[in-house]
Amino acid sequence: MIEVDARGLSCPEPLLLTVQALNEANGDTVRVTVSETNARDNILRMCDKRGHAPTLEQRGQDYILTIG
Repeated sequence: MIEVDARGLSCPEPLLLTVQALNEANGDTVRVTVSETNARDNILRMCDKRGHAPTLEQRGQDYILTIG
């Protein structure tokens, strides 16, 4: 599993880090943690366009997206 901690980062950085991780994953699961709703929404849109169906979990102020 590839872990991406993008908490506190502003868009588009969380999205770019997620795309990079997915490109390097070779079918492995990618887990992304973000703290901003805009970052969460942008990653969800990108996943939809790429045909991924991530799970979404909220822990306190953070959102955890598991892709793969």
